[in-house]
Amino acid sequence: MLLCFTCDPYQPINDIFGLTGQAIGILHDNGFNIAILTKGGKRAERDVDLLQLGDEFATTLTFLDEQKSLKWEPGAALPGERIEVLRKAHELGIRTWVSLEPVIEPDESLEIIRQTYKFVDLYKVGKLNYLPQAGQIDWPKFGKEAINLLRELGKDYYIKKDLRGYL
Repeated sequence: MLLCFTCDPYQPINDIFGLTGQAIGILHDNGFNIAILTKGGKRAERDVDLLQLGDEFATTLTFLDEQKSLKWEPGAALPGERIEVLRKAHELGIRTWVSLEPVIEPDESLEIIRQTYKFVDLYKVGKLNYLPQAGQIDWPKFGKEAINLLRELGKDYYIKKDLRGYL
């Protein structure tokens, strides 16, 4: 059961009510494994120890640069914070993955892979859509570079449909 693709399970209000942790408990009690996808950073850290064998912890990363992240992802935890929680989950034996999308600056996305591959099990890579700058990116080049890097590092990956069309 994925928590959550179209919103974030670690909104600031969760700090007050702890609903995500309660949901994790209910899902586990009913035999479900869960995958958490969040930009919550430290807000998610308190529940990492609730995860069990078969669960997954993931975060979306678009930038390493804090200023770019603040501009493109207002309200999200800074990239370094998200990366630290990923590392903690991995150290606890939880399968980890990164949603590397949208790719806004290809070089930055490749650098994210280089800096996180030791504690990330899977990368899901998708392109930027719907904005004018998407047309300025050489998607075939980026896709090939990303795949080559991921293969070189021995990482599992999934190329999203929109990017796959350029390969």
